[in-house]
Amino acid sequence: MAAAIAKTIVATGASSGLGFEAVKQLLQQTQPYRFILGARDPKSTQAAYDRLKYDATVHNVSILPLELADLRGVKSFAQQTLDKLGSHKLDVLLLNAAVNKPATGPGPNHSKWCEAFVVNHLSQHYLTHLLEDKVRESRSRIVVVSSGAVRNIRNDDPETLNVDLKANSGADGMVTYCASKFTQLLSTHWWRRRLGDSAQVVAVSPGLILGTGLGRHVDIKFDPNNLPDAKSVDEGAKSILEAFTRNDFPSDPQQIFLTSWGEWWPKDVYSLSLDEALQDKWSPSKEEIEEEELAQ
Repeated sequence: MAAAIAKTIVATGASSGLGFEAVKQLLQQTQPYRFILGARDPKSTQAAYDRLKYDATVHNVSILPLELADLRGVKSFAQQTLDKLGSHKLDVLLLNAAVNKPATGPGPNHSKWCEAFVVNHLSQHYLTHLLEDKVRESRSRIVVVSSGAVRNIRNDDPETLNVDLKANSGADGMVTYCASKFTQLLSTHWWRRRLGDSAQVVAVSPGLILGTGLGRHVDIKFDPNNLPDAKSVDEGAKSILEAFTRNDFPSDPQQIFLTSWGEWWPKDVYSLSLDEALQDKWSPSKEEIEEEELAQ
């Protein structure tokens, strides 16, 4: 029997939490995987994966430096990723990284935007631009880890994004998280439109997951005994991995959101994100990003 062909996954946000758990689960499979993972601290991330003692004759894990608050670092990561991919196909681009931080200080690297917006949306949107040719060539699947928080932008008014996502806006961590995840969903729609039949683009919610470290910058306390919808990290990772393999895509191209209970969310739940003009506004071109963020 011929050996299975390795599938290649490029991922952000796989140093800990849900992303780490998702990769861990794939490393337990007999299907070979080749991972290229971006990490803020490659040394500690490498040590964490080494402790898994996965079968290195079946799987390959490469960890490259990636600081998503620095667009120059994103550009460097993208080039290193393309060099490492070479002629290999890119099967899945997993965009999982996220932070939950208030907009109470200057933007990273003199950006006019708060860190939550840069990390949760802009940098990963830029990374997709930089990998776009490879995505098209490979007919990749782009999996964007989203959240039910997209329903909770302030006042249900997209105009509030212009205020809340700015550096030093004073918006608290939950406001910037909801707003930045909403703009990320706008970008997901935009990429679905832009890439058309040349790639598959899916948003997925892992569900309400405690203990991932996402909330470490906000002062919110949950009672784990009073959260009937809460899921474990293991369950959340399984929800993400569902988006790698599901092929029962709805015929409506706007219905792109896979829920943590395995259903395609009715698009009226996220109807605010269906405005194409709004998608265009919050999905700048590669050139626009570089002119605004890299010319500082």
